Amino acid sequence: MKLDRTDYRILHHVQNHGRMPNTELAEAIGLSPSPCLRRVRALEQAGVIRRYVGIVDAHAVGLPINAFVSVSLRSQEKAALEKFQARVASYPEVMECYLMTGSSDYLLRVVMPDLESYERFLVEKLTKVPGIDNIQTSFALKPIVQRTELPLEAGGLGTRG
Repeated sequence: MKLDRTDYRILHHVQNHGRMPNTELAEAIGLSPSPCLRRVRALEQAGVIRRYVGIVDAHAVGLPINAFVSVSLRSQEKAALEKFQARVASYPEVMECYLMTGSSDYLLRVVMPDLESYERFLVEKLTKVPGIDNIQTSFALKPIVQRTELPLEAGGLGTRG
């Protein structure tokens, strides 16, 4: 799907305001409601807008610990990678998992209520995943930048104007 300036403006508002009413979105981007709704539906159908979510404050729900876990596997064969990925995807504590280049194979972001919970996760879940060679954990002291809006300006047309 080729995106134009209006699509980028729609995406800007969707990223910042979620499921705002179509009439408000149309007014904000300068379209009438019908063409605006058609564009939003097209963005959804093309998979550009994957889903709508609410952002929950982790501290407010008792999950203040962010652990970044670097994992190296003994083998980087496809089957070993797929087994690891399937297992960690089943753990609700794992918020993000990336296949990496460099000194480790994966980087995970894990949320926990406390250090004891992380220790249980490590001992009872992560270390039991077959094929792991090394695990290194770093704990975030405080967030400095947390964004949910993608920098659409980097995609070419930008979001404003």
